[in-house]
Formats: sequence, C-alpha cells, structure tokens
Amino acid sequence: MSQIRQAVTNPVPVVDANNNSKELSNPSEFLKSDKNVNMLKKNSYNQKKYTLSEKCENESDWSVEVSDFAKSTCNPVRKLIEQMKIEPNPNYQMIALSIGDPTVFSEIGKPQSVINAVQACINDKKFDGYTPSYGTEAARQAVAKYYSRPDNLIYKFTDILLTNGCSQAIDLCITVLANRGDNIVIPKPGFSIYKTLAGTLGINVKYYSLLEEFNWEVDLEELESLIDERTKAIIVNNPSNPCGSVYSREHLLDIIDLAERYKLPIIADEVYGDMVFPGNEFYYMSELTQRVPILSCNALSKRFILPGWRFGWIAIHDPKNYLARVRAGFNDLTTRILGPNSLAQAAVVEILEKTPQSYFDGVMQILSINAEIVYERVKKLPGLIPRKPSGAMYMMVGLDLKCFPDIPTDLEFVQMLIREKSVFCLPANIFECPNYIRIVITMKKEKIIEACERIEEFVLAHYKPCEKK
Repeated sequence: MSQIRQAVTNPVPVVDANNNSKELSNPSEFLKSDKNVNMLKKNSYNQKKYTLSEKCENESDWSVEVSDFAKSTCNPVRKLIEQMKIEPNPNYQMIALSIGDPTVFSEIGKPQSVINAVQACINDKKFDGYTPSYGTEAARQAVAKYYSRPDNLIYKFTDILLTNGCSQAIDLCITVLANRGDNIVIPKPGFSIYKTLAGTLGINVKYYSLLEEFNWEVDLEELESLIDERTKAIIVNNPSNPCGSVYSREHLLDIIDLAERYKLPIIADEVYGDMVFPGNEFYYMSELTQRVPILSCNALSKRFILPGWRFGWIAIHDPKNYLARVRAGFNDLTTRILGPNSLAQAAVVEILEKTPQSYFDGVMQILSINAEIVYERVKKLPGLIPRKPSGAMYMMVGLDLKCFPDIPTDLEFVQMLIREKSVFCLPANIFECPNYIRIVITMKKEKIIEACERIEEFVLAHYKPCEKK
C-alpha cells in the first residue's frame, strides 16, 4: 500500500476502467476508493509483467549453471560405456558378460521366500506409509539377527541402518567419516564407485595394490605407506569385485592389525559375503576383532539376486564405542535419504529368515560350474591369462597385448570383440587394472560356452606369437 501511496503522491498518468489516461490531481481523495486502489495495483502488475516479458524475450540473459557437486561426479563405468563404440556384429546375438546384474540373461531365479514375503506384505496393506529414516525396527532386527554369529558376533537392531542399496551404504560411510581434503585408501583393482562417491565430496582417494600372484591379496606394505594424518578410513572389498578373490582369515587379521596401529575404521564392502566356491571360506571382518570399528556394507542385491530392489544396510561393529559421534552423524545423514522402500523393509524379515540354505547352495553351484568352464576354456588360448576366482561372480583375464599387434589396449580389445563376435566384456582399466578384462559368470551355461567359443575364434584370428628375447 505504501508503494501505491507513493505512486499517487507524484502525479502520473493512470489508465481508468474505460482505458482513458488521466493524471491524478488529488491523491488522498483518490485513495479513499477501494476501486481506485485495485485499479492502481492492476496497472502496477501489468507494467512489471510487461517489463519481465520483455527481458525474457532476450535469450542471451538465460544462464542456468550446473552445480560443482554434479560436475565433480563421474562414474567411470557409465562414462566408458557411453564413450565406447559398441557396434555388435549383426550376424550374432549379443552376449553381455559385462554387467554385474545376476538377473540378466541368467538361469538364477529369486527364491520363493521373496515372492511369498512381498505378496503377503502387499495383501496386508499395513506397509504403504512412511518409515523412520534409518529403517523400521522389525527390519533392522531381522538384519541384526542375520549378521550375528552366536559364538563371537552379536548385533543389536540399533547397530543397523537401512539404505537404498549397498552403494548408498558405502556413500554414507565415506560421508560420515571424511571431510573435503581428507583421504581414504581403496583397492586397485577395485569397484569404481568408491572413487566416484569420494570425489564428489572433495575427498581424495589413494590406491593400494592387490597382488595378482597371491590371489589378489592386499599389498600390506604399500597400504601402510599410503596412510597419513588425513587418512580417515580403509575400504576392504571381500569377496572382490572385479577379482573374485576371497581372503583368508589370516590375511583379514593382518589388515585389521594394520588398521588398529593407525587407529583407522574399516569400511567393509561385503555385498558378496558368503558367495564363495567350494574349498573357500568367508569371514565377516566384524567376526575377527573386538577392537577395530568395522562398518559392514551389504545388500539383498547379489546373494539374494535382487539388485533392482535397492535394499541395503550398514552394520556398525564397535565394541569399544569409538564411533559414538559417528553413530549420531549417521542418524543425521539418514534424514537426507529417508530410508528404503517400505514394502522391502516389511518383506526383508521373512526373506532373511526363511530363504533356505539350499537356495544359496544352488546359486553357488551354478556360478562355480560357470567359473570352471570359463577358466578351462580361456587358459588354453594364447595371449590370455585367466585368474581363477574363489567366489563372487567375476573372473579377471590378463591380456598379453604384445601378442596382439593390432590391439593396443584392453579397451580396443573389448570394442573389437563386440564388433566381430558380439561378446561384451568390461575393460579392466576402469578398475585401475589395465591390460585385463573382466568377465561376468552369471549367464546360462550354454551362453557361457557359446561366448567362450566366440572369444576363442577372435583370439586365434588376431594372435601373433611373441618374439622371444
């Protein structure tokens, strides 16, 4: 109203209801009429609207910037696939040995317990509302029970935070422990999401090597040399993506001892936990220490063959209560994500409790047979050096590129294999391991055999014996 009073105090032309322009002579008298005040408001609005429209017509005034957070986010796998020249041979059906999704082109189905649990929760009609940001107590109790080992590891539901998949669990762990300019140490070869998540937050990564000649065990000496005053955590991935390795109890204890010396928590990416082939044994890192805090990240995605559900969790193992402030930080961070799907939370109780061991044994039998087929076929091919996996769902294959003179890199190897034989593997340079490819072994047996046959044809067409020095 003060702006209108100011406008009429200084005589200006006003357009009346009949569209006639006139100058105000007695402002105070004019403002006594509500009709006149409303007319002034309308004139003022139209004048502003016209000015704004005139400005918007000039497209050069638009400047909508992308945030630094978005610009700093880069997923190497996605970026590589977008840049790759994927032109499959139309004479062959594409066989994708590249995607770590056990539901794709696979004979591995979901357990019946999953179907029963979801149907029951839908019919119950009690699980359609919001849940606590860190997850329902019933779901967290179920995860705590699933993780606990009667002899040496007991979780309470308050030790469990539910997340949208294992990747978000890892994201929360990195976010709660490190600030911009700090660093975490991560494996090489390793899952590329670690670098993506840290980089977006301005957190540096340092790579420790996995030693292929020792079944991809951690180079402990190198790991120790990387730790400095700004190191906030060690990430350990066991069983490994992309290597398919499974660490012994003794090796895990060596890693834990190193972390204790430097007072560093461990982020344990254990999403492939218990997915080991015959003759191997898996240990949760939390089972092996009562001193070092372990943040174990897991999900339904791999062992339960439910990657699209995006249901994961963090299990906080902290017997000495070193992470009291971190727990509070986790609770604050969950208010940004607001918890996973309510139906999944409701169903997970029955899924974790009633999925029989026979289902898991069947899945691992399929993966073990496939791994054996690929290993035996590929090890006979000149210029290829397969590394036999002990678990998970991957195999790393080394490339002796000196014997492939027309193929300079692992990326070009993959692209040419697609163009000529329509078989898609991943170049391992995206895992910081050049001159390797990663093969996914979840396909149906007949597809695995066909893929191996095509790879053999491709290798024999391009291989040239290396000169011996």
